[in-house]
Amino acid sequence: MTGRLTLVGTPIGNLGDVSDRARRALAAADVICAEDTRRTRKLLTAYDIHPPLLVSVRQHNEQRQAARVLQWLAEGRAVAYVTDAGMPVLSDPGERLVRAVLAADGAVGVAAGPDAATSALLLSGLPAARWCFEGFLPVKGRNRRQRIAALASEPRTAVLFEAPHRLLRTLAELATVVGADREVAVANDLSKRHERVWRGPIGAVLAQLQGSEPRGEFVVVLAGVSAAARPQTS
Repeated sequence: MTGRLTLVGTPIGNLGDVSDRARRALAAADVICAEDTRRTRKLLTAYDIHPPLLVSVRQHNEQRQAARVLQWLAEGRAVAYVTDAGMPVLSDPGERLVRAVLAADGAVGVAAGPDAATSALLLSGLPAARWCFEGFLPVKGRNRRQRIAALASEPRTAVLFEAPHRLLRTLAELATVVGADREVAVANDLSKRHERVWRGPIGAVLAQLQGSEPRGEFVVVLAGVSAAARPQTS
């Protein structure tokens, strides 16, 4: 298998965040696989990149499309993979594709770019030496309750993604389970013109956001539990 799959980071809001390496990887690709071809085509057009082949590889067809990607790699083609924003795999499709290529002894590379998780972490002002990525919480049910309960005793800073229509509910549940005094930062529309970050105790941030309809993309950065508040073990 002489071809190579390259995971390419794309802007999370600001078109100026595309790296030179990412542009070169996209321009040199024989095939670009995209989560949403319409969205990716707009990005490619902005940089005057016109791939020979642009195909859809998204959550619902990733396993099936992996077989096509393996065939292209076996033919020696350069394949690039992008998702709608940020880095593939991180709460985005791509993991099954990467695993399929590696299982076939194929080559995988990364043209790194911006991602919302680390951008929000840096802006939060919360400890970043040790942190964990929670991605999107389950929408409902036992798994959601368990994930939120685990955050109550998590010593590391935690980073979560959340949809705008669930943001207030998630903050309210965190305030109840984790504690309204736990520090949090809520980042909105990172790298875009109207980027905003709310910082403070969960209860205070929730009070600021209530009464308005959250819009755009949100990242929640939650402080870890302090050593004094952790359950003592004998």
